[in-house]
Amino acid sequence: MNKVLINDTTLRDGEQAAGVAFNLQEKVAIAKFLDTIGVHEIEVGIPAMGESEMRAIAAISDLGLSAKLLGWNRAVVSDIQASMACGLTRMHISIPVSGIQIAAKFHGQWRVTLQQLKDSISFAVDQGLWVAVGGEDSSRADENFLFDVAHYAQEWGASRFRFCDTVGVLDPFSTYTKVNRLVAALIIPVEIHTHNDFGLATANALAGIKAGASSVNTTVNGLGERAGNAALEEVVMALKRIHGIDVGIETPRLLELSRLVAAASGCSVPPWKAIVGENTFAHESGIHAHGVLQNPTTYEPFAPEEVGWERRLVVGKHSGRHLLSNVLQQYGIILNTEETQSVLDAVRQQSIQKKRSLTTQEVLHLVYEQRVSHAIR
Repeated sequence: MNKVLINDTTLRDGEQAAGVAFNLQEKVAIAKFLDTIGVHEIEVGIPAMGESEMRAIAAISDLGLSAKLLGWNRAVVSDIQASMACGLTRMHISIPVSGIQIAAKFHGQWRVTLQQLKDSISFAVDQGLWVAVGGEDSSRADENFLFDVAHYAQEWGASRFRFCDTVGVLDPFSTYTKVNRLVAALIIPVEIHTHNDFGLATANALAGIKAGASSVNTTVNGLGERAGNAALEEVVMALKRIHGIDVGIETPRLLELSRLVAAASGCSVPPWKAIVGENTFAHESGIHAHGVLQNPTTYEPFAPEEVGWERRLVVGKHSGRHLLSNVLQQYGIILNTEETQSVLDAVRQQSIQKKRSLTTQEVLHLVYEQRVSHAIR
């Protein structure tokens, strides 16, 4: 794999998730945070949406960030003019390339589609703008037509082509095959854009990169339309830890970024969510906790501090004596074998009743109750 650019689209495709609407301050805060941790490119939004969106994008544009900013546009000259009015000099132009999409949006008139693409690219290039073209629904397009569109985009002045698995219908194997052929057919770089409808967005993003895509779209927490997009934190850590590619992102701040976007979007992160979920480095199972106490690498693929977490040992239904004793020792409490088992039995019973693991205070209270009961006897 070569160098990989992260092009985060939380502020565009992420915000398109049903029920999500960032205000100006939130968009600015997210953009600044993405820039601070080293994200290379930020797709800042859709200027053609109107005045409030343009104000937010212009505010981001005025920040002078190190990250390169892109506006998302349809193949319409007025969209590009709206992006320019926000101070943007880099344009993403999206065009449908599958028969399904062209039939719905252009009544099947593919020549009209190509003419609009040519006109919009030509206008942007004449204005001295950097242009990327996105093939909407590339994964369901006729391959010959997809290649024709990509070649035309290249010929007319585009500097990158985005392969979009718009409705997330590919698996990593088909993604690799399709993207690899496209990369071989073009001179300009290819970007991979994946959706999570079958839970494969991150896997497909990695497959696209392995196939030669040099840029990848991500969103924080995998936020996005329907089932979401490839998650920034997952792609970055998989590249770093599985493929040995450090893309230059300050990973210890990924958790902080996740929480910022979760709060702004109103979409909480499931506890089992990879990298940033609350349970990612929490251990309750007796076997697992015992292993982690001996050597963290037994049940952790990397150190929690690498993504902003701390390891948590959780006492609950599945806990064993070693874990309970370790937690209690941190409070200067040492129990004998009989006492430990008695408290552990009480822990398991309460955990089942409460349908969760217990807090430290609840565990300490059970120890107190056990000692009182023992003293009375």
